[in-house]
Amino acid sequence: MANSIDWYYQRPGCKTCGKMDSLLEELSVSVKTAVNAKKVKMGPAEAQDLLKGVKQVVATKGKAVVDFDLSAKSAKADELLPYLIGPTGNLRAPTIRLGKTLFVGFDRDKLQGLLA
Repeated sequence: MANSIDWYYQRPGCKTCGKMDSLLEELSVSVKTAVNAKKVKMGPAEAQDLLKGVKQVVATKGKAVVDFDLSAKSAKADELLPYLIGPTGNLRAPTIRLGKTLFVGFDRDKLQGLLA
């Protein structure tokens, strides 16, 4: 099991971020770097910067979970941005990075698999 995640972009007061916080606590996973989405706005350019060194993006949108394999170079930035950027034009919260995987949104089962 992962005992820490590299990076966590979260918005205080966000219901979904609260679910992520609870899961991380339940699994005893610490956060190396936490970023408050209310204080640090990350638009499309910053979201694309996050993809550097990432091999996999797992994103939730509604009930759907989409998995992009960036090592195959099949996914293009314009395909990824709708999953990374929310209606405000900023990176969706919660977003975590664990190694070479970026997880956007919250899906308990997928996250438990990622963090296991």
